[in-house]
Amino acid sequence: MNQIELSDTGEFETVSQRASYRPEPFSSLVEIDVAGASHPGAVRPRNEDHFYIGRFGRFLETLQTNLPADAVPARSDETGCGMIVADGLGGSAAGAEASKLAIISLLNLVLHTPDWILRLDDSLMTEEVMLRASERFLHIHQRLREQALEVPGLSGFATTLTVAFTTGDDLFVAHVGDSRAYLFGNGTLQQLTTDHTLVQTMVNQNLISRHEAATHQLRHVLVQALGDTGHELRAEVLRARLEDGNILLLCTDGLTEVVGDDDIRLVLGGDDDAKTMCQRLIDLAIGAGGPDNITVVVARYRLPPSNKSKTETP
Repeated sequence: MNQIELSDTGEFETVSQRASYRPEPFSSLVEIDVAGASHPGAVRPRNEDHFYIGRFGRFLETLQTNLPADAVPARSDETGCGMIVADGLGGSAAGAEASKLAIISLLNLVLHTPDWILRLDDSLMTEEVMLRASERFLHIHQRLREQALEVPGLSGFATTLTVAFTTGDDLFVAHVGDSRAYLFGNGTLQQLTTDHTLVQTMVNQNLISRHEAATHQLRHVLVQALGDTGHELRAEVLRARLEDGNILLLCTDGLTEVVGDDDIRLVLGGDDDAKTMCQRLIDLAIGAGGPDNITVVVARYRLPPSNKSKTETP
């Protein structure tokens, strides 16, 4: 008889036992106020950034039955939210094409996956979700490299890609490049991702300080980007746990290059909705000179009380 280990308690249940109870709804009860915005900035003539926000999930709706009314739900939903930002490289149309193609390729890969992993009931499910994220980045990397060979004018194009998807209180982030993901809560702003830049590598090796890195002339040189043929790609994939009131921020370096953490913290710590926060962040970047394209996605979370969420993700 098959057994399934529950990661939250360490106890085991059989498949037949699992079929005897109805999963507690959680992810569909999570309230997410999410918005995104993108601006070419005050200097660049063209916006090479792209972003995407979407909801995903599954549902079961009872249309007709003679089972007892309390035996099956009239409708059961599990939902999640996916957010993506991409900053194209390669100049003008090539950079814009790279960031657009990366996002479209990722969405197609998700939609073509036949067995979405929709409940994280054990650590093996979580590991598989993270593995799939890494593999998808490799597929996108290869797709961009192929496109550069096929289309004249796209040689050397590449893009950053930062992806976040949440279900219930589970947060997954996959990342390549120097666009960032932040998590804000209880007055604290935490950078979740690591910049894949030459300067960050120098900081990691204690060759320069973080203060020196902020103004270093090589701070924009990437050591990893999707489509880049000069380096082996290894996506950063991580998992975190959301708490009630947390705010997730994804952004390109058009924001972080000119707007410091303290100013970002002040915006996210206010009472504005997600759309207004996005506009305030963009206004700050433009007010600081706006030398690059600026893209931000903000998601505010309200979580219902629960002993433990058993949530879903594709």
